[in-house]
Amino acid sequence: MRKVLFLFSIFMIFFKNPVIANYEKKFYDFSIESITGEIINFNDYKNKVILVVNTASFCGFTKQYDELQELWDLYKEKGLVVLGVPSNSFNQEKKKDEDVKEFCEVNFNINFPLTTITEVKGENAHELFKWAKENHGKSAEPKWNFHKILINKEGKVQNTFASFTKPMSKKIIKAIENIL
Repeated sequence: MRKVLFLFSIFMIFFKNPVIANYEKKFYDFSIESITGEIINFNDYKNKVILVVNTASFCGFTKQYDELQELWDLYKEKGLVVLGVPSNSFNQEKKKDEDVKEFCEVNFNINFPLTTITEVKGENAHELFKWAKENHGKSAEPKWNFHKILINKEGKVQNTFASFTKPMSKKIIKAIENIL
């Protein structure tokens, strides 16, 4: 029995997630370009809850735009910001910002904030996504389009949700309501 416990302990040491969330920076220390070219200063979102979602026009999850808009409409007055980050990191996004903007407005009536087309993983990822991974671990790095990162009012990653988790799921609603 001792041998099993010893081996298990060794196993846990080697496979433990080494991320230490020291948060030298917070969400509010970053900015990003909007889809129309203005700078979105995240400091303007202080004391709000932010759901950051990397999006793509040609993805099988693109219909989630409907639920993202619904979530925005339901909770924006209570302090939620839905931030769509169009990305071609998975080769499923249009090439021009204006085409993405038109696609979102015409097909989904999107009026929550959208950023310029942005890399969300790897060496060329926007600093926001590098920061999220550094402070929250691998679960914060998008594995596919429509990955969700929930930022709390303190400007820290509260939780992450995989692409298949729908924006209006009980899991996401509960997480948002708990921190609003």
